[in-house]
Amino acid sequence: MSIRITELTDSRDTVNRWMERYGVRFGVYKNGIFNEQLFPFDPIPRIIGKDDWSYLEQGLKQRVQALNLFLWDVYHEKKIINDGIVPEEFVYSSKGYLPECERINPTGGVYAHIAGIDLVEGKDGQWYVLEDNLRIPSGASYPMIARQITRRVSPATFASNSIADNRNYVELLRVMMDEMNNGRGISVILTPGRYNSAYFEHSYLAEKTGATLAYPGDLFVEDNKVYYTGIYKERTRVGCIYRRVSDEYMDPMVFEASSLLGVPNVMQAYKAGNVALVNAIGNGVADDKGIYYFVPKMIEYYLGEKPILQNAPTYLPYYKADHDFVLENIQRLVIKDVSEAGGYGVVFGKDLTEKQLNELRGLIVDQPRRWIAQEVIDFKDLEVLDEQGLVERKADLRAFVVSGKETKVWCSGLTRFSRNPDSFVVNSSQGGGFKDTWIMEQ
Repeated sequence: MSIRITELTDSRDTVNRWMERYGVRFGVYKNGIFNEQLFPFDPIPRIIGKDDWSYLEQGLKQRVQALNLFLWDVYHEKKIINDGIVPEEFVYSSKGYLPECERINPTGGVYAHIAGIDLVEGKDGQWYVLEDNLRIPSGASYPMIARQITRRVSPATFASNSIADNRNYVELLRVMMDEMNNGRGISVILTPGRYNSAYFEHSYLAEKTGATLAYPGDLFVEDNKVYYTGIYKERTRVGCIYRRVSDEYMDPMVFEASSLLGVPNVMQAYKAGNVALVNAIGNGVADDKGIYYFVPKMIEYYLGEKPILQNAPTYLPYYKADHDFVLENIQRLVIKDVSEAGGYGVVFGKDLTEKQLNELRGLIVDQPRRWIAQEVIDFKDLEVLDEQGLVERKADLRAFVVSGKETKVWCSGLTRFSRNPDSFVVNSSQGGGFKDTWIMEQ
C-alpha cells in the first residue's frame, strides 16, 4: 500500500481553505461569548486494518445493543435495578434520568439511534472505550466533507489505496429515519439555529439525506401530531424528528419552560406514538459517566456475552473500596465530573498541587456520586503535520453506530487529536483538530 504523505501534506492548506469556504466551522460558547473557529484538518489519516476493524465493529454493535436494552429496561420493567446489578439510587440520581419518559414506547423500541462511542488505542494494542455518547452525538459530517474535498484535491490517493467508502453514512441515516418514520410524514432535522456549535453538521446532513432542516418555530403540534410549516406556511405532517436540541429544551410544556428552541407539546405526540424522536428523550441516563462503569455488566446481563471492548479501568467513589482507593491514589488517576462534557471537568491528579489534591479529596468525600476516577491510559500518539513539520499527538476515535431495525457501524469515524503536545484532551471545544479515518478493505 502506498500512502502519498507528501501529496497529502501539500494538500493540507487547500483542504482547509475549501472547508472554510464550505463553512465547516465549530462554534464554542465561552464566558458568554460565541466564537466560531475552523476545525483544523490534518492530512495524514488514521489507518485501521481490516481485521482490527472487524473486531471493533463487533464490539461496538454489542455495546450499543446492550445500552438500548438498558434504556428500555430503566424506563419500563427495571429488571437490572431489581436484580441489584445497577443500584437504584445511582440511576435515579443521574441528571440524565427523566421520569417524564417512564413507560413511553419509542418506535421499534430503539432509544439510541445514533451513538457516538469514543475509544482510544493503548500502546499495548488494546482498544478502550472512554465514553458513550447517546444523546445528540456530533462529528460524522467532518470526516465526510474532508474526504469529499480530499478526493477532489488528490484523487490518486483513493484510486491507489483500498479504502472503505465513507459516503454510506448518509444512507445509514436515511434508512434509519425512514424506518422510525414508518410512513407517518416527512423527516426533519431540528436545529437550534445558526449559533449552535454543530450547525454546519445539521445543514449538511439535511442536504445529504433529503430531510427538511427545521428551525425553532417551524414545527407545531395539533391533535397530538407534529406538523412542519416553512417560509410559505405550508402544513406538512412530520413522522420523524432527528433532533439536535438538548432534552431539557425540547418541550417547554414539560421541561424548561423558557425554552424557545423546542416544540411545545411534542412529548404528547411522542407518547401517543405519532412521531419518532432521534435520539430518544431521556438517553442521558445511559451515557452518564457514572453509569459507564456498569456497561460491561449490562452486556453480560442482557446479552449473556462477555464484553468484546473494554472500559478504561474505572473506580466509583460511590463504593467504599473504590472510594478509599481513589483517595489514596488520586495523584496518579484522572478524575472526571460526571455532569460535565466536551472535555470539561477532567482533572489529572499528576497536574495538581498537594493543596489542590486535598481540595479534590474533600469534594469526592462530600459528593461521591458526582465523580469517577480512571487509570490514565497511555494511548497511542498519531503523526500530525504542524508548522514545524511532523509531530506526534494524542488522538482518539469517535465511532458512529446507527440503530434502526438493525444495528450497523459506519466504516469510518472522527479521529480527533490534541494540538497541545502535553495534553490528553482532544475535544474540538478544547482546540483539537481532526483527521480522516481510513478503514482498509484488504
